[in-house]
Amino acid sequence: MDLQDQLKNLFPDHVETDPVESDSEIPKIWMQDDPIICKYEKRKGKPITILEGYTGANEDFKVLAKEIKTTLSVGGSFKDDKIIIQGDYRDKIMKMLQEKGFNVKRVGG
Repeated sequence: MDLQDQLKNLFPDHVETDPVESDSEIPKIWMQDDPIICKYEKRKGKPITILEGYTGANEDFKVLAKEIKTTLSVGGSFKDDKIIIQGDYRDKIMKMLQEKGFNVKRVGG
């Protein structure tokens, strides 16, 4: 008697469903206490957008950084628990984060 037969004996009313594929688009939920701060700076005369204040796992924040860079087709990096995006994209980034359920606070100009 294999495991499937044992489970059928234990749970006779259970209806089997197809397992959810790991590649399917399941929205990720990031835990957050304080709002993410979205600010604008100029470094060496070039505008940048900085996101900071995320309290969850670094891996989730790195995934978010990659998604933002891919969606906006811009360069950027993840350093010192901050996402640095090349250019002034505060409005677009804030809209994206709010759609994902984040609290976002705009800082500076």
